[in-house]
Amino acid sequence: MIELAPEVTAALEAGRPVVALETTLVAHGFPAGEGLDVAMKAERQVREGGAVPATVGVLDGAVRVGLSAAELGRFADAGETARKVGPRDLATCAVQGALGATTVGGTLAACSGTGIRFMGTGGIGGVHRGYAERPDVSADLAELARAAVMVVSSGIKSLLDVPATVELLETLGIPLLGWRTETLPLFYSAEGGPPVPVVVDSAVDAAAIARAHWSLGRGGLLLARPPEESLEVEPLIETALAAAKSEGVTGQAMTPFVLAQVHRETGGESIRVNKRLIADNARLAAEVAAAWVS
Repeated sequence: MIELAPEVTAALEAGRPVVALETTLVAHGFPAGEGLDVAMKAERQVREGGAVPATVGVLDGAVRVGLSAAELGRFADAGETARKVGPRDLATCAVQGALGATTVGGTLAACSGTGIRFMGTGGIGGVHRGYAERPDVSADLAELARAAVMVVSSGIKSLLDVPATVELLETLGIPLLGWRTETLPLFYSAEGGPPVPVVVDSAVDAAAIARAHWSLGRGGLLLARPPEESLEVEPLIETALAAAKSEGVTGQAMTPFVLAQVHRETGGESIRVNKRLIADNARLAAEVAAAWVS
């Protein structure tokens, strides 16, 4: 069911650092034709950070960990026609031979099955706004609680109920670490989120906390890195969420719908910021992974 690329297998067997990357952002996170460039840049940043990239996706009847440029291109070309694959969907997608772009949660499930300890992404899912009216929580959180993996992201997707998500992280026992910041970044925005319980200033410190956490038999951790370029998009998100509600957009379709609206209204500026933060997070994940194995 899970197939590892030879480079990933060799790295894991040799105890070298490996960083997982998702494919949902390749297929669903950007306008047509741009996802492949994002994926390739993230992989380059992982290598420059001293680790081996292991991008995860479902194709040709297997959960593949480590993809070639041509295979990544299949996800970029498929776009919205690729299935969005969370933890519940990996097996069915593989058995049915469908092309499946893994979410953070789906990628974490693959990490659990292979022993990969670090992942880089843009933002993780969480508690959706309007939870009291329509209960909706991303599978990313439950999977992160189970998986012994540190995820490096620019916080929680800002279209969500961020304070409620922070509370749920505590409930699930998931440490929230701020990378040289005392407040949680809001994906596009470097500031504005709730205070973080712990601040770390170096990859060595982050790796030490992860090692201690896992020695206690615990699951995942979230390391929140503020984007280098900050963009205030909250009014646009509110408008996009209202449009989604009026059009009946829910569940897994929500994030790509809102992102597309924000991208359009910012004239592409949000796309540029998003691309950079994904690459920067991948680089930091690699640096922490390298510190962990040293």
